[in-house]
Amino acid sequence: MMNKNVQTFLACDADYDVADTVLFGVPFDGTTSFRPGTRFGPSAIRNQSFGIETYSPYCGKDLADCRIFDGGDLELPFGNTEKALALTKSYTASVLADGKRFVMLGGEHLITLGAIRAVAELYPELEVIHLDAHTDLRDQYIGESLSHATVMRRVWELIGDGRLHQFGIRSGEKEEFEFAGQHTDMHKFDTQGFSHTIACLEGKPVYLSLDLDVLDPSIFCGTGTPEAGGLSFKELLETILQLHRLNIVGCDINELSPHYDQSGSSTAVACLLTREILLQIIK
Repeated sequence: MMNKNVQTFLACDADYDVADTVLFGVPFDGTTSFRPGTRFGPSAIRNQSFGIETYSPYCGKDLADCRIFDGGDLELPFGNTEKALALTKSYTASVLADGKRFVMLGGEHLITLGAIRAVAELYPELEVIHLDAHTDLRDQYIGESLSHATVMRRVWELIGDGRLHQFGIRSGEKEEFEFAGQHTDMHKFDTQGFSHTIACLEGKPVYLSLDLDVLDPSIFCGTGTPEAGGLSFKELLETILQLHRLNIVGCDINELSPHYDQSGSSTAVACLLTREILLQIIK
């Protein structure tokens, strides 16, 4: 039996047994290499979610009409990356075993690996959509194979060639772009081609990983590794509004470091995107 978090994301207060979607946080930033602080992302998103409405004028749906359970944040050990990933996988697997989909709030991007380890076991034909400024395809980073900079390389090892669809990418080593040219479906700089990808993936199990630094820092500066030249909010929203066509079995929203934006604007952006993603993936 799972109990609701004391403070839930806006309107995500259904009991676990009746919910079809589970929201939970993974406050981990143990491999962050530049500006830490994503561990505070999930709680900031919950706290500020009450500054937006439950109703979305973009898609005409209302969170108040949905059955979403907020399980709170996982309790993770400090300094033990493998155990943090194992706990993430275990929680995700239990949600999937109960026939529910999930949205996971990060945390740094490495948390994606823990969730996909569980999802890929249940869905061996899994397709992954990756929205990000960075390739995240290094084999190792500073001698470590488990890192926010290697997460998509580890994901590729799980799902294989042609099933990792990357959009918005504008930063990475030369070798990473060369690797992508041979093994992933990479769309540099923007989301052109997203509609075609959506059409190709209809009916297949899909995992969505949204690194919020895909947005331009002028819109979203509250992140650990801001990268100029990113998407506008409208571009990202228009992309998200196509997700209802897909069978999204799991999703993560990561890389908010709220204290780098004292205005709270970056957290407000993360809140609204969380609402829209929840509304798009719920059938």
